[in-house]
Amino acid sequence: MKIGYKIGYARVSTDAQETHLQLDALQRAKCSRIYQEKASGAKADRPELRRLLDHARKGDVVIVWKLDRLARSLRQLIDTMALFHERGVELQSLTENINTTTPSGKLTFHLFAALAEFERDLLRQRVTAGLQAARQRGRCGGRPKALTTDDLKKARALLRSGEYTKVEVAKELKVSRHTLWRALGQEATS
Repeated sequence: MKIGYKIGYARVSTDAQETHLQLDALQRAKCSRIYQEKASGAKADRPELRRLLDHARKGDVVIVWKLDRLARSLRQLIDTMALFHERGVELQSLTENINTTTPSGKLTFHLFAALAEFERDLLRQRVTAGLQAARQRGRCGGRPKALTTDDLKKARALLRSGEYTKVEVAKELKVSRHTLWRALGQEATS
């Protein structure tokens, strides 16, 4: 495969962080163009990465300092790699020494991806088992209820008095009216 342009991509998550270390490494790798942005890796919409994808052509190599600069999760990394593959674009990670322009680099990338997927499945199994064990001991996960039993008694009394609207009662209890009505409705069905 003919190698085209080397395109660098640098990303930091917050405005307080700088891309200097990444930019220096990408310049040493002789990238002809470098895209950089300050955006969380969890964000699906990263404008500079989108621009990079729009400009990358068959034979180009996208170079990153570390894989976590390109994607926050394995799923995101695999999806991004699928987009690269569709365009005939390869990937090189300087820190992890992965280069998909070589057969061994492709194998290494797929092994890392498979191991990460396996680890995620194991974590999911452990979390599920832990939740089941907690339920068997009578514990329930989730967010604590916004309104106590006393709050609900007070809400019913205020509403029965006719002097308060549901908005005023909710404001008094420092919750939204939706939260108040949901709690009153759940209590009625229990």
